Amino acid sequence: MTVADIAVVLGAAVAIVALAWFFFGPKKTSVTQMRDGAQEIAITVKGGYSPDLIRVRQGVPVRLVFDRQESGDCTSRVVFADLALSKSLPAFGKATVEFVPERAGRIGFACGMNMVHGTVQVDPATDAIAPAGPDTSKPDTLTPNTLDATQARPREQRRIGSGAAGAEDSDGEDDAAAERRAEIGDLTRRIAVGAILSVPVALPVMLHEFFGIGLPALLLNKWWQLALITPVMFYTGWPIHRTGWLTLRHRAAEMNTLITLGTTAAYGYSLLVTVAPGVLPATVREVYYETVGVILTLILLGRLFEAKAKAGTGQAIRALLGLRAKTARVLRDGIEVQVPVEDVAPGDILAVRPGEQVPVDGVIVEGRSTLDESMVTGESIPVTKGPGDHVVGATVNQTGAFRLQATNVGADTMLAQIIRLVQAAQASKAPIQRIADAVASYFVPAVIAIAIVTFAVWFVTGPTPSAAALGLVSAVAVLIIACPCALGLATPLSIMVGTGKGAQAGILIRSAEALETAHRLDTMVLDKTGTITAGRPELTETMTAPGVDRNEFLRLVAAAEHSSEHPLGQAIVRGATEIGIEVGEAADFDSITGHGVRATVAGHHVLVGNAAMLAQAGIDPGPLRPAADRLAGEGKSPIFAAIDGQLGGVLGVADVVKPDSLAAITRLRSLGLDIAMLTGDNRRTAEAIARTVGIYRVVAEVLPEHKSAEIRRLQDEGKRVGMVGDGINDAPALAQADVGFAIGTGTDVAIEAADITLMSGALGGVVAAISLSRATMGNIRQNLFLAFIYNTVGIPLAAGILYPLTGWLLSPIIAAAAMALSSLSVVGNANRLRRFTPQPLPPAPSAHAAAPAVEAIMTSVRPTGHRDPHPR
Repeated sequence: MTVADIAVVLGAAVAIVALAWFFFGPKKTSVTQMRDGAQEIAITVKGGYSPDLIRVRQGVPVRLVFDRQESGDCTSRVVFADLALSKSLPAFGKATVEFVPERAGRIGFACGMNMVHGTVQVDPATDAIAPAGPDTSKPDTLTPNTLDATQARPREQRRIGSGAAGAEDSDGEDDAAAERRAEIGDLTRRIAVGAILSVPVALPVMLHEFFGIGLPALLLNKWWQLALITPVMFYTGWPIHRTGWLTLRHRAAEMNTLITLGTTAAYGYSLLVTVAPGVLPATVREVYYETVGVILTLILLGRLFEAKAKAGTGQAIRALLGLRAKTARVLRDGIEVQVPVEDVAPGDILAVRPGEQVPVDGVIVEGRSTLDESMVTGESIPVTKGPGDHVVGATVNQTGAFRLQATNVGADTMLAQIIRLVQAAQASKAPIQRIADAVASYFVPAVIAIAIVTFAVWFVTGPTPSAAALGLVSAVAVLIIACPCALGLATPLSIMVGTGKGAQAGILIRSAEALETAHRLDTMVLDKTGTITAGRPELTETMTAPGVDRNEFLRLVAAAEHSSEHPLGQAIVRGATEIGIEVGEAADFDSITGHGVRATVAGHHVLVGNAAMLAQAGIDPGPLRPAADRLAGEGKSPIFAAIDGQLGGVLGVADVVKPDSLAAITRLRSLGLDIAMLTGDNRRTAEAIARTVGIYRVVAEVLPEHKSAEIRRLQDEGKRVGMVGDGINDAPALAQADVGFAIGTGTDVAIEAADITLMSGALGGVVAAISLSRATMGNIRQNLFLAFIYNTVGIPLAAGILYPLTGWLLSPIIAAAAMALSSLSVVGNANRLRRFTPQPLPPAPSAHAAAPAVEAIMTSVRPTGHRDPHPR
């Protein structure tokens, strides 16, 4: 080895040690100041976060004021994945993020592209951490926007629309869209300049070097090339160099850093050859201006395509924001006045005409119409609503006019809650992403180290006299081809598209973790009432004694039950009304607890209740006993009725199965899931419903407090369990399950405890959620494969691993094109998820063909003396 070789090797070793200290050595920690009852600190966003390591106290509100002093898509949003929080940062403006750190530990935050990172170190409340300044403000005062950290709340305490994300209004999204358009315009101009100036340099070099074509000396003149490429280096490449050097100043590195180091090395070397060729041996006086120009132009071209493609990944949020009504017709002193929707207050009476959007959530007080609620439920079939029915803001009124009383406005509307939930899910981090993040954190320093080693190896072992040139070209190619951006984008973009598609289908996914976990479920436990069934009893059959007119019988029975508040009685009234029977009023109404009712209707004495009630009145129910037994065997409640002392008939009332339950359960089973029913209902009814929908495993007569224990028992068997429920009694089981699915038509408590909310209330939403989870995770794995395989193969090729065998060396120009394509391939693959559409459920098979007899019913014993709350 020559002295030069030894010097290069030693220099490389020193550079790698310095590199390790630079990126991984101790960093300065910044502390906050107490202002207005919160720990506050200003963070400058300029190629990175300054400071990027902040120390705070546990349990004390934190206020981070981001002062963004740049434009561009990369830092346009800050994401706190651990808190499911994201915030749009306006270009050359300020934005505030607030939360309460309830747990000690580290809270990471990053830009929207997951390339620029910072950390909040939360120290235990017992530690004495003096703030940077005294608290000169009011104690214990929080702003209205204070946000609780999601990590600090138990799942059972969450609720739809809550969480750290906060409501981000459409102005923020509009600003982000305008900034993206400005960036695309700026990139287009810089690319045009780069292409115009690079082609006259690159094309002659290619024709001369590869095809031996003679060209005028001016086209190959180094000074001519320097004059053309210098504007490309400093104008076209400015967005890359500015970010790259600023990032290094923060002792961090990302894709722009690698490109900046590579092109700066090539340009600086070429400039030295041009200006002072005498300082270098004659054999290594080659210039690489064409490489610099083409690399920077290609990188920005790839970034332009990427910016346009990424615009599509946030389409769901923009579509949801676009649904909001801008104005409302409010009744003021009996006159309709059109006002901005922001001026509507709870209690206002609003008029809605055909074809208009419902401005806010409310209750219809006058009129009737059909509404398109597909934006909430994902169901395309319009819903008919009248007085007393709830309507959701942003749904579309179709046929009739009505008036409503506003109940929820502004940030409290269902649409605002959906937007907050989707934003929180998109800001959260899937467990699989942590693998990519762990690799990415070491990626750029490792690539720079590989480039240093590559240069040293070729300088020492390369063929003379071109060893130095070979080492420089290979090192530049390594820096250029490496793409940490592909690794950083692999998961977040797919999560963003997946959660957005879910919202459009009426599936609200609370976090990326829930979306990932759902694809691994192998067992789905379903509640019965309100989940498999409609959740309210309906009249299913009416059988009369010989000689009794069916309609007259039903009219008298419904009139007798009209004053009853019992759910079974109300079901009879609804059933009669639905078939056009006019239900009158009853006289001498009397309710006999545990048995039934008696009343006088149009001069007729009517008894409605169980068989024991009729027997006590001296009426024999025997002739209709077989029919009653059949109804009971089908899980229906038989209700006897007598008219004027004579047996009139028997009615069957049941909580009927939802139309899509059988088809959805069949599809879930075809997806490889075991299906079980968990219900507090009696064994006979549970068995009948299970047989109807094809469920073979049933846990019946389970007390609410024991439901979560049944889920835990399945988990102890090694199963990954999903739970679908709608009631307060389901909340503990939803929280215990690996993934809880709440029926959106159920109680708020169930929705709070769940990970995924199905707005349509149909079991088909579970099928769509599982399918979406599997499609999203498949897409993420494809992205990670593309990112890992590209870097795994590309970096060794760029380092010249094939040169000793084939004499082939990867050109930095080809490396730049490959790097741009790698990011674009990940973005494009993530956008494929936008084509995901839940498949319609197939027609339900025959219940008896698809649902053989129940194999096992495991009964939890009820306390002695427990009685059915609806003994009729």
